[in-house]
Amino acid sequence: MRLMGEVLNKAKVYLVGAGPGDPELLTIKARRLLEEADLIVFAGSLVPQEILSGLKGELVNSASLSLPEIISLLSKAAKEGKKVIRLHSGDPSLFGAIAEEMEELEKQGVACEVVPGVSSFLAAAAALGCELTVPEVSQTLIITRASGRTPVPEKESLKELSAHQATMVLFLSASLIDKVTKELIEGGYPPETPAACVYRVGWPEEKIIRAPLKELARAVKEADIRKQALIFVGQVLEPPSGKRSKLYDPAFTHGFRQPKE
Repeated sequence: MRLMGEVLNKAKVYLVGAGPGDPELLTIKARRLLEEADLIVFAGSLVPQEILSGLKGELVNSASLSLPEIISLLSKAAKEGKKVIRLHSGDPSLFGAIAEEMEELEKQGVACEVVPGVSSFLAAAAALGCELTVPEVSQTLIITRASGRTPVPEKESLKELSAHQATMVLFLSASLIDKVTKELIEGGYPPETPAACVYRVGWPEEKIIRAPLKELARAVKEADIRKQALIFVGQVLEPPSGKRSKLYDPAFTHGFRQPKE
C-alpha cells in the first residue's frame, strides 16, 4: 500500500486493482471500497460489467479520455470530499500507468492509495495449471512486453531477455505474435520450447492455446486472438518429472524439521 501527498483537506483517490475479470477474484478491500465509492473511473472494456453492477457510485468509462481529463475528474471529486476510485484491471502496478496518475494527482494536492489486485498473469498461470518457478527448471520469471507503438528499452528487447531461457510472460503483445516468436527464438529459446496464449482469463470467453513456440503464432492467429491475451514461454509449462523443492525433501533440515531417513 502506498500513500502520497497527504494534504490538509484529506482529498484522496484510491487506485484499485479489479483483478483479471472473475468477480470472485476481486479482493475484499477492493469490493468494500467499490461499494462505498461516490465516483468510479474504470478502465473501459478491461473491467467486466459484473464487477460494476449494483454499485451506488457514478461510473465513468475512461476509454475515450486522455490523462488530463481523467486527472481532472478524479481531482475535482476528491476535493469535493467524495470517495473516488480509479479502477484498473488486474494489478495496478503492472502496465497500469499509475505512476503518471500519481504524479499528476500529487501536483493537484490529492493523496493516492494503491490497492493491489490479482494480476492476470497469476490467474493465467492458475488456468494453465502451472508453477512458474519449478526447481532446477526455472527460478526466474520475466514479465515484459514486445516493443510496438509503446517502445521498450533496447537492453530489455526480447532477443536480449531470451538469452536466459527463463520463464517469460508477455503482456500487450498478442497483436505482434509473429514478431514475438521470431525474436524469442532468435534470442535463445529453442523452437520446441513449450508456449501458451491465454485470452481473457477469468472471463466467460476465456481461451487457452498451447503450442511449441515455433507454432504458437499460427495457433494464435487461427484462434483470432489479437488483444487482451498473455503469452507464456518456458519449460515450466511442461516440466520434467521428479523436480522437487528442497523445502519438503525428507533429508532437508531447517528450523522446523530435522532430517528423516
